[in-house]
Amino acid sequence: MAVSTRGKVRIIGGEWRSRLLSFPDNADLRPTADRIRETLFNWLGQDINDFKCLDLFAGSGALGFEAASRGARKVVMVENDASVYNALRENKEKLSANQVELLKMDAVAFLKSDTQKFDVIFLDPPYRLDLLPTVLPLLPEHIESNGAVYIETEGDWRPNDAWQVMRSGKAGKVYYQLLELRSHG
Repeated sequence: MAVSTRGKVRIIGGEWRSRLLSFPDNADLRPTADRIRETLFNWLGQDINDFKCLDLFAGSGALGFEAASRGARKVVMVENDASVYNALRENKEKLSANQVELLKMDAVAFLKSDTQKFDVIFLDPPYRLDLLPTVLPLLPEHIESNGAVYIETEGDWRPNDAWQVMRSGKAGKVYYQLLELRSHG
């Protein structure tokens, strides 16, 4: 039950099921494991056809391409590293993934400059950068009213009171959670 071979990750569901994606060797790239992705998309529901998704630290593209494969209407993937961005572009072309929009830019800069709203935001930043405390406060203006935020962390991390943990799990050293913005009304 291998998650991925070095530099490769397999799409596990939808239109591109079983297709392999390649990505560069980079210590910060940790593709979300098959089992975790399956759990995540079960949590989100099988019909994500009208979803608009943001893969904020796209990396290998496992989450964004998985969402697109499963029918998401639009997936914006943000990646700052040039070699990783180029691999994402090659995978997008290989899959003819027209619903995927790739942006080569810093994730925080994207959040501060963009006004789009999303149904699901995937957050799996490089662990060493400890970016969740910086990024989460920027998300409320980017999430639809019934939207969710998926996060992956190295340890048992809890968001502040603005967020409610809807679902959570652990696989090995990876903790993952599905968050919802608490209503203030």
